[in-house]
Amino acid sequence: MIDPIAFELGPFVVRWYGIIMASAFLIGITLAYYRASANNTDPNHILNMVTVIIPAAIIGARAYYVAFEWENYAGDFLEMIAVWHGGLAIHGGVIGGVIAGLIYVKMYCLPVWKIADIMAPSLILGQAIGRWGNFINQEAHGGAVSEQFINYFPTFIKNQMYINGQYYHPAFLYESIWNLIVFLLLIFRWPWKKFQGEIALLYLVLYSTGRFFIEGIRTDSLMMGPFRVAQLISVALIIIGLTALIKGFRNAKKL
Repeated sequence: MIDPIAFELGPFVVRWYGIIMASAFLIGITLAYYRASANNTDPNHILNMVTVIIPAAIIGARAYYVAFEWENYAGDFLEMIAVWHGGLAIHGGVIGGVIAGLIYVKMYCLPVWKIADIMAPSLILGQAIGRWGNFINQEAHGGAVSEQFINYFPTFIKNQMYINGQYYHPAFLYESIWNLIVFLLLIFRWPWKKFQGEIALLYLVLYSTGRFFIEGIRTDSLMMGPFRVAQLISVALIIIGLTALIKGFRNAKKL
């Protein structure tokens, strides 16, 4: 098992989860900066925007998770804010980040959909990297599997997926790989996009499709009655994204 603590500096404990998440943000910001420069947008807006998006995303991701796991956090404020223990819901993070980003874009009168297209590849790449934080924390995994099945994976994944005497599906890996595929598809599609917002909408549809199926095997899903919250939201985002894409393509053909 990999120690979740990377190193200690006196009383300060630095965890791999935090390092991985920070790396995901940094790589995503760098990519968005250069994509803004290449698309006639002042890249300084990206740097300024992320100073409000990142805190809002973290707060949104944690608040979303705590809200659906309230019985485990009620009365324990310190644990509510202990993001280094894991428990960040990506849908909550996206909601928080999008709200903060929209406020910034509106304040500076920037083209909303153009900025969304610039940010979408960075977001999905950050998600692909961030899932490895779940790997370190031994979370976001699927149900139990046999040793014969887990032997198909590299030894370091097999060892980390051995939890309390049982091997588990490395669902984090499935989603990380899917997110990386979506990232590549968005980058390859960019030169041929037909309208502003197409890349962002493709992100919504493609990410949500993969998340819907992967969520079905996870053992730690946030629930709303008998339904997995992430699957409900994924279905809603797929419908919204496809509807907007169809409308966008139709409008593009009229031009």
